[in-house]
Parts: sequence; structure tokens; C-alpha cells
Amino acid sequence: MIDPKIEESWKRVLIDEFNKPYFYALKDFLVEEKKRYIVYPEGKNIFNAFACTPFDAVKVVIIGQDPYHGPGQAHGLSFSVQDGIQKPPSLQNIFKELHDDIGKPNPESGNLESWAKQGVLLLNATLTVRANQAGSHQKHGWEQFTDKVIQTLSEQKSDLVFLLWGSFAQAKSALIDTSKHHILKAAHPSPLSSYKGFFGCRHFSKTNEILQGLGKTPIEW
Repeated sequence: MIDPKIEESWKRVLIDEFNKPYFYALKDFLVEEKKRYIVYPEGKNIFNAFACTPFDAVKVVIIGQDPYHGPGQAHGLSFSVQDGIQKPPSLQNIFKELHDDIGKPNPESGNLESWAKQGVLLLNATLTVRANQAGSHQKHGWEQFTDKVIQTLSEQKSDLVFLLWGSFAQAKSALIDTSKHHILKAAHPSPLSSYKGFFGCRHFSKTNEILQGLGKTPIEW
């Protein structure tokens, strides 16, 4: 039996996944990868999104695709980098939109842990990556696991706000019950697409309007 180091409330709702054949295959794949390559994020941070945002605390979900693949960047939260690390272009654009939307000054650090601790699940579809090789751990089982995470949130919770940036994230809307959850869609914040509808989306203020309308505490972005 696989017993991953994942936060207890998540372990309770996902326990069946860890004993499925695909998860055993994923574990074997990761063991072999770590023998031959540098893998990000480091092991203790693979499930960091779940540690920072317990199941019962989730209010907002932001879906990314892949961890950053440079040294010191990835720490298990989508779009976030560790303190002291230069902000990647997508994150710079997120902060630009945040400033334009609610007037928040550009923060010194690109670490989004403060969001996660307020109930923003920063979930990548793939939770690991080989150093300097974007997408290298896709299609090895992580997507099956994170799709189950999204489905479980959709089924067992209500009135979540899903921020789906770009076509990859928007495809996940098929997993979400739109009759009881809120979906906000925009272009991806990457420099390649940010001017096609990410800038001006005002997702941060819109999310807080939804949360306040539900009687929930808004996010201090």
C-alpha cells in the first residue's frame, strides 16, 4: 500500500487513488527518474498545495499545467516560486493584472503561499518535472490523480470558484459541476497569450465579489 505524505483531510477523500495501478506505476516512474535526473520540486514539496490548503478550507482553485523546471523555482504551488527567486513571466503578468484590478503593488516575492493559506488551492495538473525539461512528467499518471482531485472537489463541495486560465485549464471544466460551482475563464497569463484576454479579466475582484456574495471571507490577494 502506498502511503504518500499528503495532508490528512486530503488523504481521507483520495485514499482509493493511492492504491490504484496507475499510482503504483507513477511511483515507480518517479523512483527511476530521481536515479537519473534532477526532479523538481523536491520530494517534501510535491504535495505542498494540499498541505497549505486542506480539503475543508478550499474556496478557490487555480489550475496550472506543469511545475517550473529551473533551480529553486517550483515548490508545489501552481504559478508560485520560492522566496528570493526571480518571478517568471506568467507570474509577473498575474501581478500586473492584480495591480490593474485591485491596485495591489507588485510584491517583492513571487511566493503565493499566503493565497494558499487563505483557501486558494494552487493545483498543477502534473506535480513533478525533470530539471530543464518542461512537460517531461506529463502522461505518467499525475493528470489522472489531479483530475480526481478536481472531480472530488466538484462532487463533495459547493460554491467553489475555479479560475481557468488558458485552454489547458479550461478543458478541466468538464470535470466541474457548473450548477453548484463558479467558473471564471481567461487567457493564460503567459506573455504569449496575456494580451488575448488575461489582462483586464479582473478575476481577483470578481472572485472576491462571489465569495462575499456567499458570505465567505474574501481573499487578501
